[in-house]
Amino acid sequence: MPRPETHRCLAVTPPGVEELTARELTALGITLRRTFRGGVEFRASDRQLYAANLWSRTATRIVVRVARFVAPAFADLERELEAVAWERWLPPGTTPDVRVSSTSSRLYHTDAVAARVVAAAARGPASGGLVVVRIVHDRVMVSVDSSGAPLHQRGWRLDQGPAPLRETLAAAAILCSGWDAAAPLVDPLCGSGTIVIEAALLAAGRPPGGDRRFAFQDWPTFAPGTWASVTAGAGADARAGPLPVTRGSDRDTAAVAAARANSARAGVGDAATFSVAALAAAVADGDRPGWIVTNPPYGKRVAGDERLYAQLGEVARRRFGGWTVALLVADPRAARASGLALEERLRTVNGGIPVHLLVGAVPVRSGHGPHDHRRRAGDRRAPD
Repeated sequence: MPRPETHRCLAVTPPGVEELTARELTALGITLRRTFRGGVEFRASDRQLYAANLWSRTATRIVVRVARFVAPAFADLERELEAVAWERWLPPGTTPDVRVSSTSSRLYHTDAVAARVVAAAARGPASGGLVVVRIVHDRVMVSVDSSGAPLHQRGWRLDQGPAPLRETLAAAAILCSGWDAAAPLVDPLCGSGTIVIEAALLAAGRPPGGDRRFAFQDWPTFAPGTWASVTAGAGADARAGPLPVTRGSDRDTAAVAAARANSARAGVGDAATFSVAALAAAVADGDRPGWIVTNPPYGKRVAGDERLYAQLGEVARRRFGGWTVALLVADPRAARASGLALEERLRTVNGGIPVHLLVGAVPVRSGHGPHDHRRRAGDRRAPD
């Protein structure tokens, strides 16, 4: 039996997240070629390419390299583009959207390059598919997108508040926090619930992109039987039995309503719970220490970052002794006001703002064991 064809692929990632994406791909049995800032190159069969799109919690999109060549002039570019088997990658009757970047090359006019791609690849009047062209020192790389909408668009977050955290970055924060998926996870500043929902999906063993469509499903070479096998396997991987507590709270009633709606659409409404409560009312759940993973508001969203971090640190020490805290912050110096011993685990970008994931252990208060999370007299209970 002949070996299945493999494709040279690139998983585009947020900066700093590459190693997490690489581990996800390796877990799928995919052979990596190299990892660099902003991406992971790998080889994949059709089945592996489909699975990578379905299962990656941290990649932004996955493209397939369809051509590599040197083109010092437009005549060279046109000749090479005509040789690409566009009929394999683009739906009939469509013309692709084209993105071009050019660095230190004679073909510096990106609009003119895009026009040549359209002329070579167009198969009809409708818009369909994305082609990415990168030119560096006259060396051209042509890629076709296999994802469609960016992979952070899982399909369940239709309700969101201001400055929402991308799902891929929420997943990266959870993974880098070292969360034990059998332990409780709490986000006391949950907004529209992204961290809590991503954690619930992870704990349930469910793929992040299970309810959305991908660009490869419109390719002429799409293999429905292979895709059915991949998705059937995803259902088999879902974990049965009771799931750990993943809980969010926020003082904003509208944000909590959005979180509940998003959770229901994601299919984790029974595992992810939300309540309206101020940070000061946050309490621990479960009979074992867990994780606080949160993206506190910063910059224009809040005045006095230090006061917020100081309150968060005080609440953690009073009620979450023995837990692990993971904070996604824009200003690590402001986070020192928490009084917690935190170390940087991840440095990336959120909405164009550099952010840092800081992780540390909450000390156990004198006279309290790590499993003693009983509320002291006077502690305020979060409303149900």
